[in-house]
Amino acid sequence: MKISLDWIKEFTPLPDLTPEELGVKFTLSTCEVEGVEETNAHLAKVTVAQITKIEPHPEADKLNLVSFKCQDGEKRVVCGAPNVAVGLKVPFAPIGTTLPGGFTLEPKKIRGILSEGMLCAEDELGLGEGHEGLLILNDEASIGQTMSEYLELQSDILLDIDNKSITHRPDLWGHYGMAREFSAVFGNPLKKAFSSEWEAKMKSHFTSDVNPVSVSVKEGTACVGYYGLSMENVTVKDSPKWIQQRLISCGLRPISNIVDISNYVMLELGQPNHIFDRDTIRGGQIIVRKMGEDTKFTTLDDMERDIIADDTMVCDAEGPSVIGGIMGGLTSSVKPTTSRIFIEAANWVDVRIRHTSTRLGLRTDSSQRYEKSLDTNQLERTVLRVMELVLESCPEAKVVGQIVSDGVIKTPELKIELSPKRVNSVLGTDLNSQEIAKNLESLEFEVTTEGENLMVTVPSFRATKDVQVDADLIEEVGRIHGFDKLQPKAPFNEVTAIELSPAKKMARRIQDFLILRGRALEIYTYPIVGPKLLKNADWHVLNEELILANALSPELDRMRPSLVPSLLEKAALNQKNYSSFRLFELGRSYWSDPKNFSNERHQLGVVYYSKSESPFMEMLNLFDDLLNFMGVNAQISEAKPKFPNPHVPSDWMGKHPREFLDIRVMGKTAGFIGTIHPLMTRNFKIKGNLVMALLDVTDFMDQPLKDKTKYQPLPKYQGSTFDCTVLASDHTPVADVLSAAKKLRLKEMVDIKIYDVYIPEEGGRCITLRASFLDREGTLTHDFLHKAEQDLIATLDKAGFPLKQ
Repeated sequence: MKISLDWIKEFTPLPDLTPEELGVKFTLSTCEVEGVEETNAHLAKVTVAQITKIEPHPEADKLNLVSFKCQDGEKRVVCGAPNVAVGLKVPFAPIGTTLPGGFTLEPKKIRGILSEGMLCAEDELGLGEGHEGLLILNDEASIGQTMSEYLELQSDILLDIDNKSITHRPDLWGHYGMAREFSAVFGNPLKKAFSSEWEAKMKSHFTSDVNPVSVSVKEGTACVGYYGLSMENVTVKDSPKWIQQRLISCGLRPISNIVDISNYVMLELGQPNHIFDRDTIRGGQIIVRKMGEDTKFTTLDDMERDIIADDTMVCDAEGPSVIGGIMGGLTSSVKPTTSRIFIEAANWVDVRIRHTSTRLGLRTDSSQRYEKSLDTNQLERTVLRVMELVLESCPEAKVVGQIVSDGVIKTPELKIELSPKRVNSVLGTDLNSQEIAKNLESLEFEVTTEGENLMVTVPSFRATKDVQVDADLIEEVGRIHGFDKLQPKAPFNEVTAIELSPAKKMARRIQDFLILRGRALEIYTYPIVGPKLLKNADWHVLNEELILANALSPELDRMRPSLVPSLLEKAALNQKNYSSFRLFELGRSYWSDPKNFSNERHQLGVVYYSKSESPFMEMLNLFDDLLNFMGVNAQISEAKPKFPNPHVPSDWMGKHPREFLDIRVMGKTAGFIGTIHPLMTRNFKIKGNLVMALLDVTDFMDQPLKDKTKYQPLPKYQGSTFDCTVLASDHTPVADVLSAAKKLRLKEMVDIKIYDVYIPEEGGRCITLRASFLDREGTLTHDFLHKAEQDLIATLDKAGFPLKQ
């Protein structure tokens, strides 16, 4: 957006700084100035010249050698303009002049003849679009007079503002709002150009005539306020030069006085408006309503737009005239013959304007401003300002009736309590209440004192999703005080050690154990899954009650009921590249809960995979050690029908008939360890042996951990291991064999594990156990070891597990 400093000076004086210095200061305090440029500077170098002689160019049929008188005497240039003639007065740009297109004139030979500058057309000087020939000046122009003097145009400084830096500041989308910022930043007074006295003066033009146009806003539209005023005896003509020049400087093309006034007020106050040809308002009614049906509508740019039933339209008695908040229609626009007008200023719901504008692919200067959430309280002022400029441009014009309005929802008053102590704490300053109040009042906030604090009333033009809480006020104080004046200070905060929660301690203990002892890699999977994965895993719960309202895709549309399907999917992915791996995840699953909607479960899932041999025994031994390391009262045992496992269905396809055990913690079934059945691995195209363990830690994760770690010196004496293989039936869980062996109460037997399981051809199972013996006080004798081994064999035989011969 371009901001004219000449325009700003109408409302507040500017300090004696270079344009670049102004831009830097404004960037530090308000918004980002991307560039500074000067307009019409070239016109001070372009002068009036009079043609004295024309000769044909010896090397080109369409070029002439034109001689002329200028302030430096006689000169000659090569010129191809068709309207060149002796005696004409035209603009001459000498060598060194930089024209609006960025082109700088240099000494140059054209077809072998040196040209001493250039005689200019209208578009070459940035004064219009005409390029059919030289710009012909009137006879009153004096030779040597600059074009700035001839046209009475002064140069202007433009600041190029980055729109993104003011997207949250709708008050800065007009020059008056910007002038308020310049006034506050540089400490200069702001001219109250639109005071209550000014409003009273403008309203004195109202008449007692019946309003020729009525206004009605229907419910359910995007309109939050509509104001209108009728005028007649208007003459459509060219705008004054000063209006045209300001519009051109800001990037708009002058059209006519009425259209230009509408654009001028939008650039000045930041509030879009629309001026109707009143003769096109059928039935003398303006009705703001939903379109009601899908239809076509031709906008002011002569493009046909697809309007849907929910779009808000400004209509007359017979049909639509304007797409509310975006663009007017072709039929209702002001024409050269227009003599009666209707001035509209309205406000619209920002979100609905944004949606409609995006759908239509039509983004206008008006829609950009409405998208920022404008202040309805500024609508009446906008209508009055348009009326004032129309009366200046057309002194014979008059107002008919008064302002009419409907559907007005004014911006509510907002008051915020502000603590000076908190302001200084956040900014690192030492400002007193008076200084804080002064900074805020310079931005038109109203400030009163209430005890030690300040009560700040936010102006309505800052209360539209901009300033909402005291932190916003602190930012205002900081930037007006000057962010560059703030001294960097380290925050004075007490640094204390924070004790981890029991749940976090348990999670870290599990991670440490599985990574260091289990040599497993931790993974993270999405807690969102799809029905295809759950059905592929033969999972009994599809979580139809926990389907997302805004799913990313059909394959990620619900919260997962268990980690098992996710781990199966990742195991299938990894086995394509690795012959063996170990993975674990501490994640969340979600169970449907009629009372609380969802029951969030914290689960540990571990996967062991080997292409060649089953890692079931490794997993069993690992989990036995893990549960001891976690310090929980747990037991691994065969699944029993009277204790159903809530974490895996009893008829799940993935359950192995023999290698599948339940994990019970504090008397409750909390998970399982098992080999995944080949039928299930086939579903996921897994070739090899897959063992999985699941432990739900939700019910005991918040309990303080009991550290059972005991430190003792490394043993001085050698230990001994003993392997024995016993016989068991096909359906005997290995956990039963291990439990039987642990019944041998011998303090020198420090550990016993299942080492291997073998299934012979004749049936039954051969289970190998490995016992570790150690005496820290002395060397184990041969006789002791022999007796200990025999006692272990006898204990197993008594439990029904004889030694394999």
